[in-house]
Amino acid sequence: MNYVSTRGEAPDLNFEDVLLTGLARDGGLYVPQSAPALSTDGLAGLDYAGLAAAVLAPFVDDAMPRGDLERLTRDTYGVFDHAAIAPLKQIGPNDWLMELFHGPTLAFKDFALQALGRLFDHALKRRGERVTILGATSGDTGSAAIEGCRGRDAVDIFILFPKGRVSDVQRRQMTTVEDANVHAIAVDGDFDDCQALVKAAFGDLAFRDRMNLSAVNSINWARVAAQVVYYVHGVMALGAGRRPVAFSVPSGNFGNVFAGHIARRMGLPVDRLVVGANVNDILHRFFETGAYRRQGVVPTMSPSMDIQVASNFERLLYEITGRDGIRVRAMMDSLRQSGGFEIPPAALAQVQAGFASARIDEEETLAEMRRMHAETGEVLDPHTAVGTAAARKARAAGDVPAETPLISLATAHPAKFPDAVERAVGFRPALPERLGDLMERPERAADLPNDLAALQKFIGERARIAA
Repeated sequence: MNYVSTRGEAPDLNFEDVLLTGLARDGGLYVPQSAPALSTDGLAGLDYAGLAAAVLAPFVDDAMPRGDLERLTRDTYGVFDHAAIAPLKQIGPNDWLMELFHGPTLAFKDFALQALGRLFDHALKRRGERVTILGATSGDTGSAAIEGCRGRDAVDIFILFPKGRVSDVQRRQMTTVEDANVHAIAVDGDFDDCQALVKAAFGDLAFRDRMNLSAVNSINWARVAAQVVYYVHGVMALGAGRRPVAFSVPSGNFGNVFAGHIARRMGLPVDRLVVGANVNDILHRFFETGAYRRQGVVPTMSPSMDIQVASNFERLLYEITGRDGIRVRAMMDSLRQSGGFEIPPAALAQVQAGFASARIDEEETLAEMRRMHAETGEVLDPHTAVGTAAARKARAAGDVPAETPLISLATAHPAKFPDAVERAVGFRPALPERLGDLMERPERAADLPNDLAALQKFIGERARIAA
C-alpha cells in the first residue's frame, strides 16, 4: 500500500513514512493510492481491538507484522474505561448515539491518538530515530495527542491552541501535563491561525528537516485510518454489514466525517453522512451551494468546530476532481489568495449524493441539549448536540430515510463543557474520578504571538533533536 499527495508533486510513500512525515512536502495531504476493500466476513465476532487490527491491516500493510498490530490495538483500547469502547445507545425508533468519549481525555480524538503514539514508538524504535511533533488544536486534539505522546523517549510534542478560545477543561488537559517532552503553546489568534502556523513550519523545508517534524493533526493519514474503525463498528453492530447505516457527525476539520467516507469507499454499507456545523458553517455552505468561501471565525460554545479552513476537506476535493493534484493545488491557492473557490454543478451533485449537512446555531444547540435530556435522559456536550440536531434535520428533509439506522457520534464527554451544559440543563456534569482534581493542578504553558519566527525559535530552543 503506497500513498500519494493530494497536490501530486511529492514522492509516493509507504505507511511508515507517511506516519512520520505527516504533511507532504508539496503542502498536500497523503491518501492511499486506492481504497482497500474490506469484507465483513469474520468481523461480526470481533471485539473492538480485534476489529481495529482487521481494519488497519490493509493500511499498515507490511510496515508492521500482524501480530504486532494486534498487540498495539489491544494496548491502545485497553486504556479506555468502557468495556464496549464505543458503546451504542438507542435514542429514538431508529436513531442511535455512539459514545466516543471513554478514552483518557474524554473525546473521540483518543481513538486515533492513543494508537498514533504507539505507532510512533514502533516506527522510531525500529529506525533508531526521534521526531519533533507539531500540531494545532481547536480543543480536543491537543490533549489527546499529548496523552498519547507524553513521556515517550523518542518524541517531543508541541501543541498550539488559540488563547482564550478553548474550554477550561480542554486547556487544563494540555497545560497540567508535567512530562518534559510536552509543550503547550497558547497562540494569540484563532484555530485557523494555529493551523496556518503549523503548515507554515512544515512548509519551511530546512526547518522541517532540521527538527524532523511530524504531525498529529488529522493531516496525518494514520489518524484518519484509525477513525475508520468506529464506523465499521457501527455498521456491524446495527446491520452485521448487510444493511445501510447513516451517520451524523459534528464536524470542524472534516477528518472525522472523512473517515466515514473512507469506510464507505472500502465497501461498507455507509449511507448518507450528515455533516453538522455550528455558525462557523463553511462546510454546510459548501454542501448546499458548491462554494467554499472563508469568513471570519465566531467563538461559540462548541469551540472544536470554530474553524473556517477544514484541512481534511482537501482529501475530498482530490477525489471529486478525479485525483487531479494540479486542480486541487489551484483551488487551495484560490482559497489562500482570494478566500474561496467553487466546484462545478456535476461535482456538487456527486458530493450531495453521499453527504448532507445542517447548520445549528447557538440557540438551537442549547434547545437540542434540553430536548435530549428531557426526552432521553442523555446529557450531551454542545458538539454532540450539533450532531444530533443535524441528524433530526436530515430526517425531516428526507436525506436519511426513516427505515435507515442513523448513528450520531457523541464526540466529547459533557463534563468537558460544563458551562454550556449548565446553561442548557441547569447543572454542571462531574468529571470522571480520575480527573476529579484537574481544576486544582498547576498549569504550565507558553504564550506566543501569531508569528512563525517566534514559534520556530521556541521549538528550536526546546526540541531535544536540536541538541
